[in-house]
Amino acid sequence: MAEEVSTAGQKLLFNRWDANEVKVTDPSLVRYVNLAALIIPHTCGKFSRQEFGKSNMMIVERLINRLMQTENNTGKKQLAIRIVRDAFAIVYQKTKRNPLEVLVEAIGNAGPREETVRLKYGGINVPKSVDTAPMRRVDTAIGFLAEATLKGSSTSKKSASAVLADEIIAASKGDMKCYSVGKKEERERIAKSAR
Repeated sequence: MAEEVSTAGQKLLFNRWDANEVKVTDPSLVRYVNLAALIIPHTCGKFSRQEFGKSNMMIVERLINRLMQTENNTGKKQLAIRIVRDAFAIVYQKTKRNPLEVLVEAIGNAGPREETVRLKYGGINVPKSVDTAPMRRVDTAIGFLAEATLKGSSTSKKSASAVLADEIIAASKGDMKCYSVGKKEERERIAKSAR
């Protein structure tokens, strides 16, 4: 994997976006949202053998890997990288902000803080509300963004990168009409009723 270094001596994501200017505002997600500098987010499974190793993987690569987990894109990493790169360009055109910063805000807004588990009391399943671990919040938020991209691009004529860009922008604003924030609110509503 050949990585180039920009003229200033620092690596820029896709040779355009600076990860050093992005700050994670949610204190519980700071440890699990990795913004390490890589030109092309592709580590070749370097962190796959470690327990909780994906927290060391760049957040953009985790989104790319999640986009590959659909039946149409299985194993097509170059296609997934191109979708995310084009989506970042669209996000920048629409918001005039660093797309990494918008993505981090979207993940913070799309991750559920509370979920339900099933407990068995005397042969009866009883739902119980529990707090969600920060790593699971990040995993779930990325899953919601990828799921929204798959569903949105298969039901409309918009490209996958345009659907992903719209979803990231809407989730960063906390818009209830977007798929990922709607799914988050649905899970939290179910958990609230199970208290």
